[in-house]
Amino acid sequence: MDDAVLTRIAEALERLRPPPAAAPDWHGAGAFVWHADPDRLVPVAQVNRVDLELLQGIDRSRDTLIANTAQFARGLPANNALLWGARGMGKSSLVKAVHAACAADVPDLKLVEVQREDLPSIGRLLTLLRAAPVRVILFCDDLSFSHDDQHYKSLKAVLDGGVEGRPENVIFYATSNRRHLMPRDMIENERSSAINPSEAVEEKVSLSDRFGLWLGFHPCSQDDYLSMIRGYCAAYGVTVEDSRLVAEAIEWQATRGSRSGRVAWQFFCDLAGREGVAL
Repeated sequence: MDDAVLTRIAEALERLRPPPAAAPDWHGAGAFVWHADPDRLVPVAQVNRVDLELLQGIDRSRDTLIANTAQFARGLPANNALLWGARGMGKSSLVKAVHAACAADVPDLKLVEVQREDLPSIGRLLTLLRAAPVRVILFCDDLSFSHDDQHYKSLKAVLDGGVEGRPENVIFYATSNRRHLMPRDMIENERSSAINPSEAVEEKVSLSDRFGLWLGFHPCSQDDYLSMIRGYCAAYGVTVEDSRLVAEAIEWQATRGSRSGRVAWQFFCDLAGREGVAL
């Protein structure tokens, strides 16, 4: 095959290749969602979030994440953050609420959500974000990896690896129910079956080590659970007798078999509906 034919083939393939993702109107929205194939950032007209003051029982994590985000928004050094722990305790809600609170002071602070399934395309996303005239919280909700999942290798370059490294205007926040982002039995299997067990385990847990901040979320107490519900009632104008609220809230959590911020919100939605209050 001569050079002319090869050149024509190369040119044809170049024409078929999708164009690079176009930069969005960064000032047209406060948050965006990344989609791959084709690559694009889709603006979010209305972010699904709750006010920061409604998040109860997570004061220390809230204050730490606010301080870290405020530093980043002002162009100061800040850490990637992993919010891990009990389900339904407000991990993703806190990220979105903190972004809203800090963006009120620094409008050029944007939130970009990336799905775990799109992590292989994250290098292309970083190229786009590197040239952005704004500062970006890159957010991945419910981040975890299964036994045969290799997506975690794509993520290492985002955190602090790679030749280029993480863009100066990007910080990465993730939530997970697992502290090390992988099932415990996966780590134990590596320890028991690998030729060099310690090296195999180190590769798996080194991903979570790349987060400078680990914020733990633990099951809430009954007092915190009731405080969450009372806070929702005050914020949305739902007035009921406290003894009735306590009795119904405890019965609700008993039927669910758990106590969390999510369960508190679900009970409140039911209560508001029965009281005829629109949310």
